[in-house]
Amino acid sequence: MDKDVGRSKSGPVTTPTQASPKSEGFGGSILRARRGAGRDRLSTFWVLYLPPLIWLGLFFLIPIVLMAAFSFRSDTYGALFENWKPGLNQYATVVLTGSYWRLLGVSSFMALIISVSAVVLSYPLSYFLAFYSGKRAGIYLILLLVPFWTSYLLRVMAWKIMLGSDGVLNSFLIYFGLIKEPLTALLYNRNTVILTLIYVWIPFAALPILAALQRIEFSLFEAAADLGARPFQQFMRITLPLSLPGVFAAFFMVFIPTIGEYVTPLLVGGSNGFMYGNIIQDFFTKAANWPLGSALSMIMLGATMILVLIATRIIKLEDLLQ
Repeated sequence: MDKDVGRSKSGPVTTPTQASPKSEGFGGSILRARRGAGRDRLSTFWVLYLPPLIWLGLFFLIPIVLMAAFSFRSDTYGALFENWKPGLNQYATVVLTGSYWRLLGVSSFMALIISVSAVVLSYPLSYFLAFYSGKRAGIYLILLLVPFWTSYLLRVMAWKIMLGSDGVLNSFLIYFGLIKEPLTALLYNRNTVILTLIYVWIPFAALPILAALQRIEFSLFEAAADLGARPFQQFMRITLPLSLPGVFAAFFMVFIPTIGEYVTPLLVGGSNGFMYGNIIQDFFTKAANWPLGSALSMIMLGATMILVLIATRIIKLEDLLQ
């Protein structure tokens, strides 16, 4: 009978194991440390995330929403924020006015030329910085960023001074007897606007291309060389395909803001270098017709988004980024 004590018919009685105080304290401290680290990461995330989010909402999203709302205002009478009946009168005016669409097409074509030219000219610069600059890469990168240290207006005005009737280029040509009178075709036309904007955008376009080139592993070139590939073949088979995401990023970074450009055409283009953004500026400032200016802006925004979507479908950026 004593042997059966502590036993049951189903088998031996098991007692739950108890964790030692040392192991429980150690595990609890780990759990508390993980929870504290998670809270710290979450708080750090919100501290870093909220300020740009608030800034983006106040100065980007809200203005676009207000502009979209104003584009449906039928007239310009009354106070700015008073009750008004929405309508499509402003969009009808834009659709029925062919000069607006022609100017939008001209501006898009100019933006295309500027974007392609800026990318083509900045690619060799980025290629040199990525593969041939060596220990002086930091110095060359600083030299590339030097134009950012000066005002955008000053850089544009510099071209106006160089290309003006009494500018550097005309003075040089007259001094050597190549021309007798200053060339007036160098300034206040669309060619001058294109030339100036290409100069302005080259440093911007070089940065994403440089970032893409720096991500290429040198082991790929070594493997290609071992297989007998020449430098040109390595460039066409390795460098160019792997740098295409940076190329397309640079293209869109130049193309999108150039369509609505109005400062550079105003300074060096004159009346002959008028772009779509200048009409929008005139409606918001000189004509004080905010509804029509808003409608023109929303059409430009929609056209730009459509072009970008078409380009991404053709180019298939998602395949290049993998």
